[in-house]
Amino acid sequence: MGIVRLHETVNAEIEEFRRMLLSCAAGHRRKDGDDLTAGAGNGDVLEKLVCVTSGVSYLGIAIVNQLLVHGYSVRIIVDNEEDVEKLREMEISGEMRLTNSNIEIIMAKLTEIESLANAFDGCLGVFHTAAFIDPAGLSGYSKAMAEIEVIASRNVVMACGVTPSVRHCVLTSSLLTCIWQDNSRDGLPSLIDHSCWSDESVCLNRKLWYALGKLRAEKSAWEVAKESGVKLATICPGLITGPDFYHRNPTSTIAYLKGVQEMYADGLLATVDINRLAKAHVCVFEGMKKTASGRYICFDQIIESGDEIENLAREMGISMSTITGGASSSNRARFELSNQKLFRLMSRTRRCFNE
Repeated sequence: MGIVRLHETVNAEIEEFRRMLLSCAAGHRRKDGDDLTAGAGNGDVLEKLVCVTSGVSYLGIAIVNQLLVHGYSVRIIVDNEEDVEKLREMEISGEMRLTNSNIEIIMAKLTEIESLANAFDGCLGVFHTAAFIDPAGLSGYSKAMAEIEVIASRNVVMACGVTPSVRHCVLTSSLLTCIWQDNSRDGLPSLIDHSCWSDESVCLNRKLWYALGKLRAEKSAWEVAKESGVKLATICPGLITGPDFYHRNPTSTIAYLKGVQEMYADGLLATVDINRLAKAHVCVFEGMKKTASGRYICFDQIIESGDEIENLAREMGISMSTITGGASSSNRARFELSNQKLFRLMSRTRRCFNE
């Protein structure tokens, strides 16, 4: 299949780990007892094969688990030996939810289109989580990191375009690509939805590198998709929360919250639970087989009340004033966030939306 090879030791570790996963999987079923892959022939399995980039990230592993629950076979992209070890630890700890679905672990580089195309070969769809460790070894999310993210997103969509089997691509963007505007301007719309785009100059001037990286990466992905004919959908989540989210996803969490006091004051500080976000990815992907397309804002809570602020601050180990800047929670928000497009899709697709 042309998959990029690891050296002999890592190949052996990956194969051993894959066999262990498949052996354990034989004893598992979905919670509701609906085994989507039971009795499926090889052709059916291939029709359910998808690829997840950065499958060892906080979001990546949640998406993998949701895909397995829904009967997909998943090819997880790893970048180094540490990723293999992380997957092994997740299996041992029980974090990886196993079903009667096939799991493949392969090596590919987000910086190399040919490497990605080889990895995508045979897959029906690709989930680009855009959550990866900076190959240059930079600390935190810098302006340079933003440029790296743009390159990675372009490469993923380009690779989708040259891989005959790939029909759909779901890219994880950010709510930050929608909310940053020049508030000194008159006539700004009060409703922020999937049609809104952040002002790049605002991100640059305020050194909002995470917002800038997500903004440029998503716009670049849309440009490439249009040129190559790739059917693309993007999901723009709020701050990703969930079990131990701050310690397991620190770089993105800290980078997302730059400018948090203004977000809070404007009613735009929104969060989304990691599992709900993973379900949204699967719902959008399945909806793309019909009419789903474009951008989707994803959040399940807007931080407004004192209790909500206190809970978020406690989970991050920071003071409430770091979030609010001393502003009163009773202040009227300037803007209103809307996730109605995604809500309607998930409401129609009940098996994705069920808790």
